[in-house]
Amino acid sequence: MESELYLKQKSLEGPIKPGNKILKNLNVHKWLWLMALPGIAVVFVFNYLPMFGLILAFKDYKPRDGILGSKWVGIDNFKYLFSTSDAWKITYNTLFLNVIFIITGTIGGILIALLVNEVRKKWLIKFYQSAMFLPYFISWVIVSYFVYSLLSYEMGMVNHFLENLGLDPIEWYAEPKLWPAILTVVNLWKGVGYGSVIYLAGIMGIDGELYEAATIDGASKLQQVSKITLPLLSPLIITLTLMSIGRIFFADFGLFYNVTLDNGALYSTTNVIDTYVFRALKYSGDVGMASAAGFYQAFVGFLLVLASNLFVKKINPERALF
Repeated sequence: MESELYLKQKSLEGPIKPGNKILKNLNVHKWLWLMALPGIAVVFVFNYLPMFGLILAFKDYKPRDGILGSKWVGIDNFKYLFSTSDAWKITYNTLFLNVIFIITGTIGGILIALLVNEVRKKWLIKFYQSAMFLPYFISWVIVSYFVYSLLSYEMGMVNHFLENLGLDPIEWYAEPKLWPAILTVVNLWKGVGYGSVIYLAGIMGIDGELYEAATIDGASKLQQVSKITLPLLSPLIITLTLMSIGRIFFADFGLFYNVTLDNGALYSTTNVIDTYVFRALKYSGDVGMASAAGFYQAFVGFLLVLASNLFVKKINPERALF
């Protein structure tokens, strides 16, 4: 009722100045803004306030001088980051592996959600959801021990299985070409349950009458999925994909550092920006270079989100984020 009165008053008073418009909007929706205030405060404190630290990317940071007192070096930190021979290799590894993770995670999450949606017993649905969601909460340190128990050269279960088949064991931790596939499987096992729950929620929100009508018309399950489920699920798929693209320059540190056991023999295919910066910070203590790498990741990720959203908007404006 208050919103209707506000709109009527607005039409009678004519154009409203921007400042007055904001104040009146706050007054009309004051209770909604009050409810949103804790969330706004959290986002401001943990997402916007730390942006002040971006200045470190352009300084030769010295703890004794502080952030503001440290010497300004401009883009020297960025030059140092990209002057090494490994710079483009770690960028390629980060992009290549994250693209694979996004594709496999999306396909795996949708596929599992579709399968679980066909289960009719509620207790069985809860069991499947819990079983698939559990790995998401397991620490990467624990996961690294699971992987090592499988791939250890002398005691690994996989090598024992190969020996029983009459095949030679494989030195998994000395074969970098195998690790993109291994990391993809491990990442999929740990995260696919979380993604499937989101997609399952989207599927459950689809009107059941659409499936009933399709069944009456003689549509098979595959046709119902392709003609009803996936088209109606596409906004959610696009939104989650765009959000993933925004983090495409940020690798999962625990996955690449712990699961590989920080093995130098695997750096050619598993060394990504996050692990490279960590090692540089660990051994050299160069905070400015580490900040430059973080700024580089965030800025390029932001550009990729804008480009991806623009691409989606060109194809279908209704599917774009903004």
